Amino acid sequence: MENKPPKRFQQFTKDHPEIAKAYFEMGEAVHQAGPLDDKTRALVKIAISGAGRLEGGFHAHVRKARQQGISKEEIQHVALLTLPTLGFPGMMMLMSWIDDVFEKD
Repeated sequence: MENKPPKRFQQFTKDHPEIAKAYFEMGEAVHQAGPLDDKTRALVKIAISGAGRLEGGFHAHVRKARQQGISKEEIQHVALLTLPTLGFPGMMMLMSWIDDVFEKD
């Protein structure tokens, strides 16, 4: 399982270290701002990036969820829950993106 951020993001952190630092700190702050546990936050981030059709972000959040031990079936359930809101094509797109991550690793 790949543990490194995408090359584009690595380059961004190299080119703009202060912005990257602020971005990481903001992310940590919002994670700690509420009562949700790590697993719930990971699944919510998958749902948000999926609903926004943010393919790169969705792939990243699925990879991070896998690293936390979240199963493919749990991640697929998030995609299935989008069916009433995003419709069948949107849900199928997310299922495909989940497969992308699991097949790559």
